[in-house]
Amino acid sequence: MLNHIVIMGRLTRDPELRRTGTGTAVASFTVAVDRDFGGRDGGEKETDFIDCVAWRQTGEFVSKYFTKGRMIVVSGRLQIRSWTDKDGNKRRTAEVVADNVYFGDSKREGDNAYGNTAYGAAPAAPSFGGYAAPAGNPASDFAMLDDDDAQLPF
Repeated sequence: MLNHIVIMGRLTRDPELRRTGTGTAVASFTVAVDRDFGGRDGGEKETDFIDCVAWRQTGEFVSKYFTKGRMIVVSGRLQIRSWTDKDGNKRRTAEVVADNVYFGDSKREGDNAYGNTAYGAAPAAPSFGGYAAPAGNPASDFAMLDDDDAQLPF
């Protein structure tokens, strides 16, 4: 079985950090994610508002370094939770449980946050925003090919 989801969007509000009775940190936040296509009439793109939750150190990281409007990339799993509302009705809600969280934009001026860093990932984690191609000459191991496709290795 596979349950893996990756979303990229902007935070709709500052993350809310709470603690369980045992002191475990949990951050709740909502990510606004634009759909890849426009409306039925080809007009404006629609936006989905996806609830997310991050536990322990990941939750503390989100709460410390992310604020409303910041671009975020969340990798985790989709979870369906059942609960009972105040009127006794059974309800279900879907949320993303974050395993890894990445900055989706470059470091903002004046921020103390780390730019293009991930929590819960290897130090060389891919960054999804703020990338600038290196200037200068191409690496020496690469050679320019003539227009002849026969030289291509595939």
